[in-house]
Amino acid sequence: MTHVRLTPLAQSLPATVPFVGPETQERARGKSFDARLGANENVFGPSPLAVKAMAETPQWMYGDPESYDLRTALAVHHGCTPDNIMVGEGIDGLLGYLVRLTVQSGDAVVTSAGAYPTFNYHVAGFGGTLHTVPYVDDHEDPSSLFAKAADVDAKLVYLANPDNPMGSHHRGADIAAAMDALPAGTLLILDEAYVECAPKGTALPLPADDPRVVRMRTFSKVYGLAGARVGYAIGHPDLIEAFHKVRNHFGMNRAAQAGALAALADQAYLEKTQQQIAQARARIAQIAQDNGLTPLPSAANFVTIDCGRDGAFAKAILDGLIARGIFVRMPFVAPQNRCIRVSCGTPDMLDALAAALPAAISDAEKS
Repeated sequence: MTHVRLTPLAQSLPATVPFVGPETQERARGKSFDARLGANENVFGPSPLAVKAMAETPQWMYGDPESYDLRTALAVHHGCTPDNIMVGEGIDGLLGYLVRLTVQSGDAVVTSAGAYPTFNYHVAGFGGTLHTVPYVDDHEDPSSLFAKAADVDAKLVYLANPDNPMGSHHRGADIAAAMDALPAGTLLILDEAYVECAPKGTALPLPADDPRVVRMRTFSKVYGLAGARVGYAIGHPDLIEAFHKVRNHFGMNRAAQAGALAALADQAYLEKTQQQIAQARARIAQIAQDNGLTPLPSAANFVTIDCGRDGAFAKAILDGLIARGIFVRMPFVAPQNRCIRVSCGTPDMLDALAAALPAAISDAEKS
């Protein structure tokens, strides 16, 4: 029998999926969830113009390997040039390319303990050494991150604003000011996946070609195109050009490109979705309060709910909700794991949450 000769690094890594998807849990349960409120998807869906554009896109052609039309439109939208934009297979894909470009065995990388795990997965895959700092008052802390980066001579430091899984955020101007302490030679990856959900002033107010930072954006959240996998990076042209060294040039399918372009053009629909998200956040917060739990302020398309005890109690509530057909998730590092995280949903989905939560809490209190 022929054995695949994996690299020593690959042999040392566990075979894992960073997220257990709702589909996996549905197969285990033998039935579908009544409310899919765990993956931070936009259940309100994409613009009808995006749906139409995708449906009408000829599928016999490859996508444009330069994503020219989409990059050009994004440059106009952000007031920069197409040379500042790289389109990729969601932020996850772009993070993978960026780590591949910059990290080799032993290189230091800094993130917050409990922040978005897919970034960590890429770092491990290229042999980087991950250093973490704790959250401060349920916020990722730029000062702590940049100080740690200086201590370990980090090549990359990852910061999400707004944050997943806590929903907290910083003013963009405060991050810009904190960047005065970012070490020379350290690149800040600023993940702004949820920025369209956030209050005005959350986006980083720096030029697109600032060489200290690369910003990550997505069509998966407010634009409702998670299934299409369209993300983009905003950065200095030299860094953007470097992506061409390693990226999958046919990774972006033609329908996804067309859908993102149409979604970007339909800002009226975006504003409607932002209103629906705000209404859903308020409803989730009210449901939490009605059950004696504490909703945390959210600038994202979900609400993180403090269950008031420890991780075991929060996990028991989560398990009770899943058993009752409500898919939710929770942070996985203490002390944030005292919480559960509920994505914005339709009124019917949130009605189902409201009906299931009291019994889930009651069962958790008895366990």
